Amino acid sequence: METSICVFSGNSNRSLAESICSILGIEMGSAEVKKFSDGETSVDIHQSIRGKDIYLVQSTCSPTNEHLMELLVMLDAVKRASARIVTAVIPYFGYARQDRKASPRTPITAKLVANLLTSAGADRILTMDLHAGQIQGFFDIPVDNLYSKPVMLNYIKDQYINHLCLVSPDAGGVERARAYAKPLKADLAIIDKKRERANESDVMHIIGDVRGKTCLLIDDMVDTAGTLTNGAAALREAGATKVAACCTHAVLSGPAISRITNSPLEELVVTDTIPLKGDAAMCKKITVLSVAPLLGEAIKRIYSHESVSELFLWNEK
Repeated sequence: METSICVFSGNSNRSLAESICSILGIEMGSAEVKKFSDGETSVDIHQSIRGKDIYLVQSTCSPTNEHLMELLVMLDAVKRASARIVTAVIPYFGYARQDRKASPRTPITAKLVANLLTSAGADRILTMDLHAGQIQGFFDIPVDNLYSKPVMLNYIKDQYINHLCLVSPDAGGVERARAYAKPLKADLAIIDKKRERANESDVMHIIGDVRGKTCLLIDDMVDTAGTLTNGAAALREAGATKVAACCTHAVLSGPAISRITNSPLEELVVTDTIPLKGDAAMCKKITVLSVAPLLGEAIKRIYSHESVSELFLWNEK
């Protein structure tokens, strides 16, 4: 493996890429991703990669456009350097929320990003917890969409097993919450909300009995944290004894940290698909779980042509 596989990283989540390399037992590929004085992205690959399997680790998180451009230029660089197969490992896939025409004359930007990645030279995509599953169909190349559920379930089982109720923050997330509730044999509840405008939500009522229970909100990402904190407040008003949340992608933009700090949420469990910075890294309510073992195992299986779907299953510890 050491002689035929290379992992490179952009600037968005280098710590995760280093953890993946440690799990694979290889050194990070030697490359420099920087800017020219006018802001243009520059990529230099400092080793021969001819005929090798290349994995480019880059979350397209904030600043999204900058990190996306880095990934596109890296893809072009390794493709022109005669790499055999190029896999874009995108732990957090930005623009995923723009997956349809929500109103007239709006773009489907997730499809545009899919086209850009393919045109830049990606032969395969490895990502995690896509906001909308149909985005896999936007690509004409193979897409492996992993789930953080096995990592989250191990933590939940250790910390929140008594009187547990899994809660979907909206109707669209019911399937995800049910997927967590079933293996844990926990109850399920749904928050019915009305969203007036982007990044704002008004909780209307709760479907299900949460009185006297430990409630765990399940979502794929937390952005401004309005949905989670409003939901947490509604759950406490409905009689929940404890409220926490699990979200794969910690976008945490705008007033998110202040909302979380001042909310009834006792803990927010996230993964390292997006690195925490500034106030987010200092917030005592946030717990970070690593998905490096999951991504590392997926890379091993892709390289050796083994099944990746086995990684969807939870092996109870």
